[in-house]
Amino acid sequence: MNGKSTASGATAAQAAAAIKSGQHVLIGSGAAEPEPLVGALAARAEELSDVEVTHLLTLGTAPYAEPRFKGHLRHNALFIGPNVRGAILRGLADYTPCYLYEVPSLIRSGRLPVDAALIEVSPPQDGLCSLGVSVDILKAAIEKADYVAAQVNPRMPRTAGDTLIAVDAIDAFVWEERPLPELPAAAPTAAAFWIGRFAARLIEDGATLQIGIGAVPNAVLAALAGKNDLGVHSEMISDGVLALAEKGVINGRKKSLHPGKIVASFCLGSQKLYEAAGKSALFEFYPVEHVNDPMVIGCNDKVVSVNSALAVDLTGQVAADSIGPRFYSGVGGQVDFVRGAARSQGGRSIIAMPSTAKGGRASRIVCCLAEGTGVVTTRADVDFVVTEYGIASLKGKTIRERAVALISVAHPKFREWLASEAKAMGFLDAGQVISADPNPYPVELEARRRFGDLEVFFRPLKASDERRLKDLFYSQSRETTLMRFGIPLKRLDEKQFQELACIDFRNSMAIGAFVKKNGRERLVAVARYSGEPGGAAPEAAVTVHDDYQGRGLGTFLVDYLAWIARERGLTALEAEVTGINARMRHVFKKCFTRIEERDIGPDGYLLKINLADRKGRGNPALLDPAAKEAVS
Repeated sequence: MNGKSTASGATAAQAAAAIKSGQHVLIGSGAAEPEPLVGALAARAEELSDVEVTHLLTLGTAPYAEPRFKGHLRHNALFIGPNVRGAILRGLADYTPCYLYEVPSLIRSGRLPVDAALIEVSPPQDGLCSLGVSVDILKAAIEKADYVAAQVNPRMPRTAGDTLIAVDAIDAFVWEERPLPELPAAAPTAAAFWIGRFAARLIEDGATLQIGIGAVPNAVLAALAGKNDLGVHSEMISDGVLALAEKGVINGRKKSLHPGKIVASFCLGSQKLYEAAGKSALFEFYPVEHVNDPMVIGCNDKVVSVNSALAVDLTGQVAADSIGPRFYSGVGGQVDFVRGAARSQGGRSIIAMPSTAKGGRASRIVCCLAEGTGVVTTRADVDFVVTEYGIASLKGKTIRERAVALISVAHPKFREWLASEAKAMGFLDAGQVISADPNPYPVELEARRRFGDLEVFFRPLKASDERRLKDLFYSQSRETTLMRFGIPLKRLDEKQFQELACIDFRNSMAIGAFVKKNGRERLVAVARYSGEPGGAAPEAAVTVHDDYQGRGLGTFLVDYLAWIARERGLTALEAEVTGINARMRHVFKKCFTRIEERDIGPDGYLLKINLADRKGRGNPALLDPAAKEAVS
């Protein structure tokens, strides 16, 4: 950069004329691709030999990736976008896998050579131009390049943060006004809607978000409208972020780092978003070596990263840049933020994806990744995987527990195949029970209530709750076990626990009560009913751990279970209560105006309950004014 002097205005052709054969040329990213300069470079391509053109994702055209320029211009993708994917698949362009936050250091060290940079900036003011809506890796490229040509575009907003470069760092100015290219919002899908609902349950008030673009991220953002005091620290932002900021949902008040600011490295979306990025005091843009550094990310509390995947195997390995040997996108910032969220106090990371691909013909959850597939996020890094069928929590779980959790959120038509493959691989025991029921996990039944000084989270049980059911069973007293099962059981076999955890959410339902103890979520009570379609009244049962009896949990669970059963079209329930369990008989009588009670001998009573006789009105989970969305 030494010896640079300010240049007057030039044409794009004049600016591109300085590019020489064999050079490495970096192009501005995203919505800041300087298309006049790119077009001028392509126009003189046949005069050049072996020029490498490097960039991240761009929204503009990519003529340098066309077959006719072979031997003249060759693209090197740091992230593969739709405009260059075909060339890479045909071997006409290259792909460099890299963690996004490391790219600037690769440029500065010379390991990723940059001889010339073609960029787009805002008009100069006080001797400085702004990189506008795409800062990302450009500062390092400008520092390292021997030649910098800039399209000066009055439509490029002057953004806050670390976006300014000195006019004398630029060798050639090409003045041309044109709208920044827009990225239309992806069409909403039913799967994305459900994924958004599930992911939103993992995002608490006051969380700081990293989230991308597409139907799923848009659905996640839309599902956050009822949250409070969210922040954003994300490599990129979209119109969904702007919409929540305008509603006051995103305000950054609780951020530990850059409080009150939406921090990003670039944005992609509409003209409205670009204008807001330059006018609103909320937005600040920084290079990726700051935004994507896991150490920096972890400085914020409660960071939640939301990223997508092409496939996830049953051990938790995430494929995000390729399927088999066919490259599709890039490593990008996924690992940066997964690891940054892990460093954050109260942080968590989410891999969110539809359960199927190829129009439903292929499962994205697979036993093993296809041969040649690259692993972007390792099985040790992955935290939560969310599909339209629910949430699989993997952090700290065994391979068997991961397999069960992931199969339960796979598309139902693939679950039997996945279970068979997992058993053949030794991930699961040959007798493992897996639910193939098509009903999605009923996230709407999650609730949080207080019982005195005790906060309890209620939710339907999942197949992955087998271990928690065991902990409850073996830690409760023999008397409580006797009152629940009617016999003095000392143990249940593996299959019995698995069957208790596998429910279809309609003909069978189980609501668990969970409390936090010593940082661990502990199952302390369960209410369930189970029956056959068209059969007799389903049988209901309730158990509450000894340490939590007498607090009202049993009464709430019976009332809540009755409301759920009636909402699902049931008219009656039956319950067998042992003779020594007077407390549970009292609970049932407390919840219903009338109960038909039949003596079944010394062992107890059969209670026949008409659900129309429930005393309560409405959903009991919504009657607590302090109730709010719970974290799964």
